[in-house]
Amino acid sequence: MAQITPPSEVEQLRRRIAELEQALDSRRWGRRLDPDSRPEAPADAADPDAPVDPDADTPALWPEDEQQALADAFHRLWYDRRDRTWTDTHFLGAQLLKLPFDLWVYQELLWRIRPTVFVETGTFMGGSALYFASLFDLIGEGRVVSVDIEHAGPVPEHPRVDYLIGSSVAEDTLDQVRARIGPDDTVMVLLDSDHSADHVLAELEAYHGFVTPGSYLIVEDSNINGHPVLSSFGPGPMEALEAFFPGRDDFEHDPWCERYMMSFAAKGFWRRK
Repeated sequence: MAQITPPSEVEQLRRRIAELEQALDSRRWGRRLDPDSRPEAPADAADPDAPVDPDADTPALWPEDEQQALADAFHRLWYDRRDRTWTDTHFLGAQLLKLPFDLWVYQELLWRIRPTVFVETGTFMGGSALYFASLFDLIGEGRVVSVDIEHAGPVPEHPRVDYLIGSSVAEDTLDQVRARIGPDDTVMVLLDSDHSADHVLAELEAYHGFVTPGSYLIVEDSNINGHPVLSSFGPGPMEALEAFFPGRDDFEHDPWCERYMMSFAAKGFWRRK
């Protein structure tokens, strides 16, 4: 008897998407069709012309755990196709290794919090520094302090960006960061350098004090080591988060920042009280 190979994770995802589309069609029968060409709606279908109540509860199309499984499957697919996804993402021509969902959330946070200093560790090609600086141009205020031991290539120059070369946890580097923060500044911090758990934990210890009340400390790449991608990495940012934040009462996790169902900063958005 021939062995039956179970459907791959991608094929399972395709099937569930098809089921979702079918379910949506039955709920919103003919809404996108010309009124004169609509087929007869099923007897149990809701009136497609009835006004939609935005506050009404919408029944889940599948169980919560299955929704998360689907999101994780797409997350792994997107991450593993890095040649056409996160390693081929650019802002104004500069490469940045970010998830577009996260970039959108970042601009929402910058608009809402209005930090005057944005500290990032992990410059790489300077694409994210340019992104944040360009948002500050639109907002009308704000500066970026970007720290790395070296740059992966020429970085974009911008009057709002100050690049620092050195280990993010070296005392002389921290002194340079402190010197760029005034007593009236609102400070947001993004940690995205060496992803080993020990280094991220050292960064959390060193940088959490820079964050001003109401602003955010964000830890990137907490999705690695099987959360849900790159399970072979070993202890990384997620494990550092799990070691640093339990028992603290000065920060709180903000799940709103992960509402798009996948993030490179999984459980990594923390607001200072």
